[in-house]
Amino acid sequence: MFSHFYLVHGKTREHKQQDDTPEVDVWEILKNARPDQYEKIAFTYGITDLRGLLKRMKKIPKEEKKSEAYQVDKGGKIRLIVDLADPTVDLKWYKNGQEIRPSPKYIFEHKGTQRIMVINNCTSNDDAAYSVVAGEEKCTTELFVKELPIKIVKGIEPVKTTVNERIELECEVSEEGAQVKWMKNGVEVPTGVRSRYRVKCEGTKHYLVIDDATKEDTGTYSVMASGGTSEAHVQVDLKPLKVFQDLQDMTVMLGQPLKLHCEIFPGNVPGRWYRNGQLIQPSDRLNIIHRAKVHRLEIETSSLHDAGDYIFVPEGYSQSLTAKIHIIDPPKVHLESLNFPDNTVTVVAGNKLRLEIPISGEPAPRVVWMKGERVILDSGHRVHAETYGDQTSLTIEVTEREDTGNYKIVLQNEAGEATASVKIKVVDIPDPPEAPLVPVVGGDWCSMTWEPPKYDGGSPILGYFIERKKKQSSRWMRLNFDLIKETSFEPKKMIEGVPYEVRIFAVNAIGVSKPSEPSKAFTPLAVTSEPTMLVVDDVTDTTVTVKWRPPETIGAAGLDGYLVEYCIEGSNDWVVSNKEVTEKTKYTITGLTPGCKILVRVKAINKAGASAPRTLQHSVLVKEVVEPPKIRVPRHLKQTYTRKVGETVNLVVPFQGKPRPKVTWVKDGNPVEPSHVSIRNTDCDSIIFIRKAERSHSGKYEMTVQVENHVDTAIIDIQIVDLPGPPQSVIIEDVWGGNVNLVWTPPKDNGNAAITGYTIQKADKKTMEWFTCIDHYHRTCITITELVVGNEYFFRVFSENMCGLSELATQTKKSALIVKEGLQMKIPEYSDHDFKEAPKFTQPLINTFAVAGYNTTLNCSVRANPRVGGKTTGKMFICNGSTKWKTIYLTFAFISK
Repeated sequence: MFSHFYLVHGKTREHKQQDDTPEVDVWEILKNARPDQYEKIAFTYGITDLRGLLKRMKKIPKEEKKSEAYQVDKGGKIRLIVDLADPTVDLKWYKNGQEIRPSPKYIFEHKGTQRIMVINNCTSNDDAAYSVVAGEEKCTTELFVKELPIKIVKGIEPVKTTVNERIELECEVSEEGAQVKWMKNGVEVPTGVRSRYRVKCEGTKHYLVIDDATKEDTGTYSVMASGGTSEAHVQVDLKPLKVFQDLQDMTVMLGQPLKLHCEIFPGNVPGRWYRNGQLIQPSDRLNIIHRAKVHRLEIETSSLHDAGDYIFVPEGYSQSLTAKIHIIDPPKVHLESLNFPDNTVTVVAGNKLRLEIPISGEPAPRVVWMKGERVILDSGHRVHAETYGDQTSLTIEVTEREDTGNYKIVLQNEAGEATASVKIKVVDIPDPPEAPLVPVVGGDWCSMTWEPPKYDGGSPILGYFIERKKKQSSRWMRLNFDLIKETSFEPKKMIEGVPYEVRIFAVNAIGVSKPSEPSKAFTPLAVTSEPTMLVVDDVTDTTVTVKWRPPETIGAAGLDGYLVEYCIEGSNDWVVSNKEVTEKTKYTITGLTPGCKILVRVKAINKAGASAPRTLQHSVLVKEVVEPPKIRVPRHLKQTYTRKVGETVNLVVPFQGKPRPKVTWVKDGNPVEPSHVSIRNTDCDSIIFIRKAERSHSGKYEMTVQVENHVDTAIIDIQIVDLPGPPQSVIIEDVWGGNVNLVWTPPKDNGNAAITGYTIQKADKKTMEWFTCIDHYHRTCITITELVVGNEYFFRVFSENMCGLSELATQTKKSALIVKEGLQMKIPEYSDHDFKEAPKFTQPLINTFAVAGYNTTLNCSVRANPRVGGKTTGKMFICNGSTKWKTIYLTFAFISK
């Protein structure tokens, strides 16, 4: 078996884009250079952050490569292979941390960059962790040596022999020198010096030898190896004694003769008879006869003492003849000792009952007490039976009414069967009757009925007691002091409007039962007045809807609901429309014939019954009234409804109209395809459902609702938006200093939504790792600043709309190289601009006040090209300290060159 694991010594190579210039691994150069050469290397390769690079280099951990574990069969060979990037590096192999030296066991080979270690004849000692070290790198793996199981090629065979013979059990295994275990009846056999068992091994064959076998060596022998088990049965018998006729087991009725007979060979062998292990001697009642081959034992009249195990032992032979003798007597039940008439026992519920009945029979009969088909267990229960010698008993610890019934005693033994019956009657107070019914309730009375209790307690019912109470009270009041024989009663003198409950007691000779459950609460109340203001609310071709107001007088009974009835005009057959009362004051009669006229009436229902009906004054013509359609467009659908691709669209547009309007949908002038858009219409709204929206679902959906010649329309604008496409092109327009100017064109596909911005990313050509420069940028040109001098960059741009960034980005075809030394400035060419401008005073002289003896300044400004002459005038007021002021007029002149 060959397995391989690989270790590559040196730097891991990464896939990079091809370039005209060869790649230089700065990390490898820095690792192999001296510290005084770091600055020179950084200057040569344009490294700007040398200090940070060295810190990162120190933090790089030395990786220990791990290979998958391998498995080899015991005795097999395995090859461990290592690939080296540097074939000159020193290589060392280790096993569990100990270095491995070349030997016949471990052979080392070289093939190019491969280093191979071969492990021959693998054993359990080679199950270990192996590692190889090349320079500063280390790779480890684990080797597992699998031992093949020892199989049993040839199993042991069963042996049948007699005592004092030699027994040899043989088996063959799949491998020499294997360890096996011999077992007898699941227990390992002892193989010591003093043991009767000997084991030996000859190559792949193993033996278990037993000299001078005895009858105790009989059993199941097995041999166990690591890969299987074999077993066989060994039978060791006595030397045979020829038996022409063996003793026979016998069952003899008490008092009948008993004869045992056998014939053996040789016939001159004397023998002895034993009963239950005791030697039998002849007597007047027992006779022993031996004639040639025949041996006989005779008993004239059998007794119970003669039952047992009989053995005839021939002298000189260990083999014996046995027989089992049973003396039987039929079972009997002695009920005459009870002295109960008709074998009936009466007991009051709650008392303890114990019946003791004598029995007889041999062998002792098996006694079973039964009630019906159920067997009464011996002990541990409330009702149990016990049998002691010649007596059996039935005990009921606490009698209950369920214990009433016929109890049967069954006795069985080999001689026959006997049965007897005893009747037990348990009397008790009767069960409480069921809750009484109150079918009729009046103003201050009611009528009540009930059923007799299901169980009368074993004694006839003598009568009933009745009690009544207010529902909110806990105090019951008895209504009769003499027993009522009937099962009905009419309580009177109740307060109207107050809820009551009644209950029943049953009475027999034992006592009074527990009370029944209270009846349902009832209130002696009158019916309400009739409903008011009955009018027609709506009419269709098959229905009429009416509404009304509650009755003016409801009363203490309250109001349960209303019953609506109708009849065809000209008929007196009123039909109940609602089978169950309705609590609402509005109801729709359905299933009417179009064009017919009906009368409608309403009754108020409460616990006291139905009120007088309220009937419509005029008949109603069953014909639907036309109502023009009207679409109620929700506010959020009056503007463009926007959803992303893949989202669910579920729009509900309600409308009204009678009869049920016809609804149609059109998209961009064409009917809506049901396979693309699901539309469901009801009596009052229409639903547009799209499970996964696509851009093709965008458009204007026109909904039309029509009732006969009346039409109403509405337009729903649906816009399904998706991620935009990338910009069409990205161009590096200019590079100066650490700045790059990018220009791009908007994407061809805007995702059916306005472009909200762009995301610009840059990547160093060496690593090609992308970093975001700016996102949510709205213009199509940008200047990227603060780029590292000496690096070369690529740029890419993502477009963005309300759904997010485009899946792809457009990348610049060329890269931008940030010049390391010197700046190349592109001086634009300019044309001379005409700066001629007419002269104009931008700030004229202003009037100024001054004090005599102090300096003062006058200012003005003029603008002109070329310069020309001009003047402006102003006033100066000078005060000499008195109250007189002196005015001076000044003129400023500007003269061109």
